[in-house]
Amino acid sequence: MTRPSSSRSETATGLFTPTFVTEGFDELTAPAAWLRAMLDFEGALVLAQADVGLMPTAVAEEIADRCRRGDDFDVDSTARRAADSATPVIPLVKDLTAGVSAEAAGYVHRGATSQDVVDTAAMLVAREAVRASLRELRVVADECARLAEEHRHTLVTGRTLLQHALPTTFGRKAAGWLVAVIEATEGLAGLWRHRLAVQFGGPVGTLATFGSDGVRVTTALAERLGLAEPVLPWHTDRTRIVDLATSLGTVTGALGNIALDVELAAQTEVGELTEGRSGGSSAMPHKRNPVRAVRVNAAARRAPGLVATLLSAVPQEHERAAGAWQAEWEPFNELLRLTGSAAAVTGEMLGELKVDADRMRSNLELSGGVLLAERISTALAAELGPVRASELVGELSRRVSRDGSTLRAELLADETVRAVLSERDVLELTEPGDYLGSADEFIDRALAAHTRWKETSAGDPGL
Repeated sequence: MTRPSSSRSETATGLFTPTFVTEGFDELTAPAAWLRAMLDFEGALVLAQADVGLMPTAVAEEIADRCRRGDDFDVDSTARRAADSATPVIPLVKDLTAGVSAEAAGYVHRGATSQDVVDTAAMLVAREAVRASLRELRVVADECARLAEEHRHTLVTGRTLLQHALPTTFGRKAAGWLVAVIEATEGLAGLWRHRLAVQFGGPVGTLATFGSDGVRVTTALAERLGLAEPVLPWHTDRTRIVDLATSLGTVTGALGNIALDVELAAQTEVGELTEGRSGGSSAMPHKRNPVRAVRVNAAARRAPGLVATLLSAVPQEHERAAGAWQAEWEPFNELLRLTGSAAAVTGEMLGELKVDADRMRSNLELSGGVLLAERISTALAAELGPVRASELVGELSRRVSRDGSTLRAELLADETVRAVLSERDVLELTEPGDYLGSADEFIDRALAAHTRWKETSAGDPGL
């Protein structure tokens, strides 16, 4: 059997990856990005030692320059050789050492351990991926705000347990999306600002190679890389990893909620929402599938398992883990990819979303107006008492379902009701647009929160 040939980029991408990961986030989290981040660590490490007088500046510059010229390091070769030591750092350091002078070779990777390199690389890759995710999330929030404002008076059926419940507006639904996205994004942005820290502890977290100068080197290293300086090395303290993971999972879940709502509203028999560029079917030419919503929903379903894997890796042995740390690498990277890509796809989906206000109104009337049964019961309770009013309206609602009439017609025809309510009362009480409670005010509050959020984050480089 002949194997299909493929280019190196196609092999790296994989058959399914483009469904979940956009090109931009694939690049930000690709093996080459991780290799670049590891070389950035190695280059900053020697320069930091030179900064505090522990290495000749010329030697540090030679090694750092070799790290900057990292394009000729072979990612695939590094990955294959990593299996022998359960870390890509050992083959990378061998290649780096071989590429510098004999004098400089003894200073390469001095004082560090493999985990220092990979953990710091994780922080550097996360910094860029989360920064890009935050920008995409701002787009999502802006689109939610636009929909909330534009459709604040667009009536739609409120559904609970998938059944018609009470009237609401599509603007109120979009406002709910907006607040969830803002709050999830604020949590992620806070971690991006404060929890991305350099890892530097040497073999057991004491930096014994440097005697009493270890902290000075750490400070210089953190400054060189633009990362926070932790209180101490965090080799087996995985809280910052799971903080990021759970926040990424929360963001992806909020995006998945939007996608699920779009999927449900895009069903043929519902027809309230349509994606601007719908997908087709391999077998059915008539299909207009909500493919962007499907992609985001699928990402949201994958995220919890990845978060769970990272949570399971929190307990780690002694000063350095045997397996739990290695188990983090791919799930963490995949979360970065999925979250950012889901945000990008959601922004595109909402920007092109088509809202059918007429279909929303017709669906609202499908059940003959029984969505307002609660309102009628409340109006009748003053004269009939709550129990009798509820029983009466329940009976009239069952007639609507049985006979295909409307609640308005049943109310107007019922003598008990007419003894309490005039025809005008019935007409007013059965108008769904008059039973929206504080929906409009809630939209205003959501939009105000969006405005405040944009103002307070205007100077944030991540947003």
